[in-house]
Amino acid sequence: MFQFFNHWFSWRTIAQMLFDLSFVIVGMIIVAMWVGNDLPINAKHLVIFAVILGCTMLVINAWLGFYQRIHLRTISESRARAVLSLYLAVPVAYGLFVMLPMSTLSREFMQLSAMSAVFGMLINRVSVSHSSKATTGITRRILVFGTGSQALGVKRALNKSDPTAEIVGFFPSPNEESPVVPEMQILSRRKTLTDTAKALNVDEIVVALTERRGGSMPLRELLDCKLHGIRVLDLASHFEQTLGQIRLDSLYAGWLIFGDGFRQGTFRSVIKRVSDIIFASVLIVLSLPIMVITALLIVMENGFPVFYRQERVGLNGRLFNVIKFRSMRIDAEKDGQPVWAKAGDDRVTKVGRVIRKLRIDELPQLFSVLNGHMSLVGPRPERPFFVDQLTKEIPFYAVRHSVKPGVTGWAQVRYHYGATVEDSAEKLQYDLYYVKNHSLFLDIVVLFETIGVVLTGKGAQ
Repeated sequence: MFQFFNHWFSWRTIAQMLFDLSFVIVGMIIVAMWVGNDLPINAKHLVIFAVILGCTMLVINAWLGFYQRIHLRTISESRARAVLSLYLAVPVAYGLFVMLPMSTLSREFMQLSAMSAVFGMLINRVSVSHSSKATTGITRRILVFGTGSQALGVKRALNKSDPTAEIVGFFPSPNEESPVVPEMQILSRRKTLTDTAKALNVDEIVVALTERRGGSMPLRELLDCKLHGIRVLDLASHFEQTLGQIRLDSLYAGWLIFGDGFRQGTFRSVIKRVSDIIFASVLIVLSLPIMVITALLIVMENGFPVFYRQERVGLNGRLFNVIKFRSMRIDAEKDGQPVWAKAGDDRVTKVGRVIRKLRIDELPQLFSVLNGHMSLVGPRPERPFFVDQLTKEIPFYAVRHSVKPGVTGWAQVRYHYGATVEDSAEKLQYDLYYVKNHSLFLDIVVLFETIGVVLTGKGAQ
C-alpha cells in the first residue's frame, strides 16, 4: 500500500493499470515495426495517439469500477461493462485518427492494432477481476500479532479485499484470551517476535490485540522490527489502508487526535469550494434536459409538488433544507414521524423507482452545492431526528459534520443504501476515512466511482 494525495492505493491496482496501458503501447510498437519500413510514420503522432488512447482507456475502466479492490460483480456484469468500455473507446480512437494526419494504409493498421489492443485489455481486465489468485506477482507477507477476535477480523478482511496479502501466521500474546484463529497458523513463542518476523521474511506486522495491558505489547521488539524495515501497523491504520475505512471497533480518541489527517485548512476549503462551483455548474447545464423530463413525469403520475424539501444537518451541525425530486407518494409520512427508507418501499412511486435507481432524484441538490450548503462530495446529510438518535448510539458520529455534506460520497460508493443503525455505523467508518483524508484527488476518485454506481444502479432503494 502507498499513499498518494492522502488516499491509499494498492500496488496491485497500479500494476494492473500499467499492464493495461502496455496493451496499447505494445500495439503501437507492432504498428511501427510492421509498416514503418514501407510507409513514413510520424513517431510523434504515434506516441501521442498511444498515450491519449491508453490514458482514456484507463479513465473509462476506472469509471466502470474495474480497478476496485473489492467488488460484488458477477462475470456477466463485468462482461457487460467491458462491452460498454469498448463502445466508449471506439469514438475516442476514431477521433484521434481524424486529428492525426496519417497515410491510408498506416491508418488502417493503426485502427486494427488499437482495437485489438483495447479488446485484449478488456479480456484481461474481466479475467483478472474474477481471478481468485493474485496475478501481478506482488505479494505482501503479513504477520498478525494476536490470536483473538480482532486478529480473526484481520484475516477475514484480507481474504475478502486483498488477494495479494499472505498471512504467514499469528503470533500469540501472553495475556490474550483463548485463541479463535486457526490453530495451525498460530506461531510458536519459542523465538522472539523480531526473530520470527525475520525468519519468515515478513513485510508487515499488524497489531491486533484484544487486550493491551499488563505487558501484552512487546514495544521493544516491535521497534526492532520497524528498524529492520518491517512495517508495523495498529489495527485502525491497517483497516484504513486496506479497506478505505476507519473501523469503530479499533478506534480510540488518541488515534484521531495525534494521528495524521483531519486537517481543514483554508487552502483546502478554497480549492474545494471553487471546484464545487465549477463542477456543479457544468453538471446542471448537462443534466437540465433530464431534470425537465423528470419533473414532467412526476406531475403526470402523482401531481404536484415536483420537489421534496426536507431539513437536514450540515456543516458543524447547522440545519439546512435539502431539495430532491419527489420519489414517494405525497402522504409518505402522513403521521409526521420520520421513517427509514428501505428496500422495496411501497411508498415509492413508479417514476420514483426509476429516478432513485439512476440517482436522478439527487440532481436538484446541485443547487444546494452552488449556494454553499452542500459540497459535491462529502458525507450524506441526515435528518435531525436520525442524527440525534445516531449520535447517542454510535461513537464519533458527530465527526462527520466537520465537513460539508455531499451529493455523493466515499460511503455512498463503497456501501449499499443504509436503513438501520447498524448500516449507519458501517457507513460512518467510510465517512471517517473521507473526513480524515479528503482532498481534491479523493473527490475526483469518488466522482469516477459514482458514475459506475449510477450505471449499475448499485445501492439504490
